[in-house]
Amino acid sequence: MTNKHTLRFAVILAGCGNKDGAEIHESVLTLLNIDRCGHQYQCFAPDVPQARVINFLTNEEMKEKRNVLLESARIARSKIKSLSDFRQEDFDILVLPGGSGVAYNLCTFAVDGDRMTVLPQVELSVRAMHKAGKPIGALCISPVIIAKVLKEVTVTFGRDEQKNAIFQKSGTKTVNTDACSIVLDHKNKIVTTPCYMLDARISEVNEGIEKLIQQLIKLV
Repeated sequence: MTNKHTLRFAVILAGCGNKDGAEIHESVLTLLNIDRCGHQYQCFAPDVPQARVINFLTNEEMKEKRNVLLESARIARSKIKSLSDFRQEDFDILVLPGGSGVAYNLCTFAVDGDRMTVLPQVELSVRAMHKAGKPIGALCISPVIIAKVLKEVTVTFGRDEQKNAIFQKSGTKTVNTDACSIVLDHKNKIVTTPCYMLDARISEVNEGIEKLIQQLIKLV
């Protein structure tokens, strides 16, 4: 499929693997659905140490050091740039796939909860796109970043009432939904979908992501 006007997506990854980096299914399905719609994407990741490294067979933490940008390059097939190179004027849409790396590497939500901080490069990217009136999509746990940075927005955490309560205190409106669905904040041009925040099948996750990408395109 080709479009008369090709849109440019910036996709921020948080490593490689759902337990300590970006969720691979969500990341790849995001890229696939952008491409299927006839648009372009550029992957970014912060060039910072990974907060933790997990053995995916035992779920135990490993005494190993990894870099978020280098790990993210695995998903991007090496076609990735440091987030420090991101410029909002070069892109039409921003998307943040999920994965535990979002809560450990892009922000400190996994450790600090409601006292979380967001990596400055990530916060600047979100603020720049929002200020320019450009759509932002957030999958799975990534809405924690949107809620922290932008405050009074509408997002979904699936049906996680604990996370709902944390962010409702700061003015965020949360909407419970399933993995096949999206939540649209039309005023702020924010689209979110819960993906693996729920016990979902990959086909359900794909359906939610497909709807999210299509809605982001409509918001441009």
